[in-house]
Amino acid sequence: MTDPSELLLLLGDWMAGPGPLYGKLAHALHRAVLAGDLGSGARLPSERGLAKALGVSRATVVAAYDELRALGAVESRRGSGTRIAARPVPRSAGRDGRVSGGRATALLQRLVDRRDETISLAMAAEPAAAEVREALHEVLCTDLTGLMADTGYHPSGLPVLRRAAADHFAAAGLPTTPEQVLVTTGATQALGLVAQLYLRKGSGVVVECPSWPGCLDVFRAAGARPHAVPLDQDGIRVDGLAEALTRHRPELLYVTPTYHNPTGVLMSEGRRRRVAELCRRHAVPVLEDIAYDIGVGQAAGEPAPIAAFAEPGAKPGTDTRTGTHTAAEVLTVGSLAKAVWGGLRIGWVRGPADVIGRLARLKALADLGSPVLDQALAARLLPRLDELKARRAVTLRRRLDHLEGLLAARLPAWQWSRPAGGSALWVRLPGDTDAQVYAQVALRHRVEVVPGAVTDASGAHDSHIRIPFSLPEDRLTDLANRLAAAWAELVGQIPPAGRVQNGESPDRRDTT
Repeated sequence: MTDPSELLLLLGDWMAGPGPLYGKLAHALHRAVLAGDLGSGARLPSERGLAKALGVSRATVVAAYDELRALGAVESRRGSGTRIAARPVPRSAGRDGRVSGGRATALLQRLVDRRDETISLAMAAEPAAAEVREALHEVLCTDLTGLMADTGYHPSGLPVLRRAAADHFAAAGLPTTPEQVLVTTGATQALGLVAQLYLRKGSGVVVECPSWPGCLDVFRAAGARPHAVPLDQDGIRVDGLAEALTRHRPELLYVTPTYHNPTGVLMSEGRRRRVAELCRRHAVPVLEDIAYDIGVGQAAGEPAPIAAFAEPGAKPGTDTRTGTHTAAEVLTVGSLAKAVWGGLRIGWVRGPADVIGRLARLKALADLGSPVLDQALAARLLPRLDELKARRAVTLRRRLDHLEGLLAARLPAWQWSRPAGGSALWVRLPGDTDAQVYAQVALRHRVEVVPGAVTDASGAHDSHIRIPFSLPEDRLTDLANRLAAAWAELVGQIPPAGRVQNGESPDRRDTT
């Protein structure tokens, strides 16, 4: 039987557009059938089970299944439930523009299908910093002639940007040469290249629990199996990490130490030392993602990257002569997306020079190098990154205060801990509330909620949601009002409009 929670990820924002809900639900299910996401013979959830997961009346699901039967897309037999029709259905994945595969792809599809009237909580992003305009003017007036005289192909990255990134790491306590830096088209490409280098079908990768849904998609696309380890106030738990490294013998560890996404936890310096030590002992490479790197707490400074605590100058693995373990292999990913602008698709990965060389060959196969003008602009901005982060932090701190006040007043039963950094709250809903059901109700109030289920396949965070506070304060006020209205509907304080009652047949007026 198809799991209702998995089916929700395929449906995406199915309630958008005109018409009754049962018709829109039938259309979304039919689209998934045509795309091949629901294969022949797959059993759909029961009417009652799907209605509960979607937060709608059972009559809505009954009517949607009736429409699918009329289209010949499903078949129903007494005792066997409703199944996708056994006749061959031409696969049209890609032709209809839908994103397929992975638990987090519903979020990606909504990015493609973005609607202005919906407040999306899938991204914590802001407009460009004012300094981008100034830096762009400098590039056009000062750098353009020299750039245009160049071939434009730099698979490893524009030399001036690689030097700027090396200097940035050195200032953060991690001595780096330009040869240890690869420029990528955003941090996401860096993760993809690392996964391509290290992971194969069946590989194990240890991740934090919860974790960023996008990284889980990247690893699963490479055929890897994520193994989750819980967090505490200092970051990934050492006992859980040691057990996972011993039991699963993974090919890679992925962590977000500065700052964790989605909880906002800052990994302590002592914990970073222990992570480097454990991975050195087990000869497991570390992929640390510090692209989510703006602090909103009052703590002074941030620890150096995990790579700074790996033993320098030695090959990773075990010395066969002495039997002792040598340096941990650590790859550090960063970008300008949070502090400067998400529209400037420039990121980087820092690591041992030989590993960076292999990643550069994969990068060349992917796109022959990131756009040169974008890299030149990034090279102008990167030396000012700490200044830009500090300025952005002031704005985020003010918006965080505003959002916390709104939630405390409108939704006092919700719980959260104030994050040390990042740009989102990790909120626990009361009791046994299923965040996926709440997300469906919130869509009716034009809020796109990210339920905890997409951050943790184990189900340990099904009652959590992620709420970015990067929106302007007036937008945060509107958001809090919509979230409160959706919550009131879910807990039964306000009956949904148009709910079918007393066995009435659904018609065009049915909006549940």
